[in-house]
Amino acid sequence: MLAIFLTGLGSGASLIVAIGAQNAFVLRQGLRREHVLPVVAICVLSDALLIAAGVAGIGALVKAAPLALEIVRWVGFAFLLGYAVFAARRALKPSALTAASGVAPSLLATAGMCLAITWLNPHVYLDTVLLLGSLSADHGDPGRWVFGAGAATASLLWFSVLGFGARFAAPLFARPMSWRILDAGIAVLMVVLAVLLVV
Repeated sequence: MLAIFLTGLGSGASLIVAIGAQNAFVLRQGLRREHVLPVVAICVLSDALLIAAGVAGIGALVKAAPLALEIVRWVGFAFLLGYAVFAARRALKPSALTAASGVAPSLLATAGMCLAITWLNPHVYLDTVLLLGSLSADHGDPGRWVFGAGAATASLLWFSVLGFGARFAAPLFARPMSWRILDAGIAVLMVVLAVLLVV
């Protein structure tokens, strides 16, 4: 069972650690030290729910509902482009570049943004529900649940390190130019991800 758990851990890590909208959002929140615990919790719990759904076999239902995935794809496209615009505006507006500048968004607004970035991304369904669900099926019962627990543990470890470990990079982001580069990079990443969703 330990081997199955480690396989799930490795498989989950290989998908979760990939650069994406969710990781960029968690990194930025960690650097700014704004609502880090709720953001990490939302990401970890969302992944755990999606992984559990995939392990339980929901992936077959998702695969059988292409229209639902298509709707999520275009909503995600619009959302990512909107997020790119906000990131680009932050990069171009010097007054918004330091970690302490401006009014921090409320917990509710931050949680809403995190939920949208997580659940409006069709890749999250393809990766966690379909792919991890399919991989878990190779291990039968109860092995597939052990595999799922390994994948969920990878999510817990990654988002905890990314969110709470970002503060160690804070000295680098003490300069406004670093924030300008980060936000410009996030803007470009969001546009690329949005385009990849629809091509």
